[in-house]
Amino acid sequence: CLATLIIMLVGDTYTLINYVSFINYLCYGVTIIGLIVLRWKKPKIFRPIKVNLLIPITYLAFWAFLLIFSLYSEPVVCGVGLIIILTGVPVFFLGVYWRNKPKCVNRLIESVTCWGQKLCFVVYPQGGIMEEE
Repeated sequence: CLATLIIMLVGDTYTLINYVSFINYLCYGVTIIGLIVLRWKKPKIFRPIKVNLLIPITYLAFWAFLLIFSLYSEPVVCGVGLIIILTGVPVFFLGVYWRNKPKCVNRLIESVTCWGQKLCFVVYPQGGIMEEE
């Protein structure tokens, strides 16, 4: 979010739409790849909707063409899009991967989460510190 706000202040809306479009297409393709991998590795799990594998494979072919064309035609935009995605890596390590955090860090993360939930009207804030898994 911080990187997006900085880009909005520095650049124009058209540029931000280009960055986000590349990120969206990348995420869609990775999701479809995940669908195919799950269908191959766990064919017996319950699926409320099951489609023929020809549909996601066809989608991936078009997806790969669009992604390669985007990388070829606008490498800077795609690079900035990848940098925007990579700004989430430190957040992942701080919030998810690091299990034995000090209590002050846990309180900070919980207060930021609560503040964000209230600001966006997303979820009612939880009382107390979140439970450890």
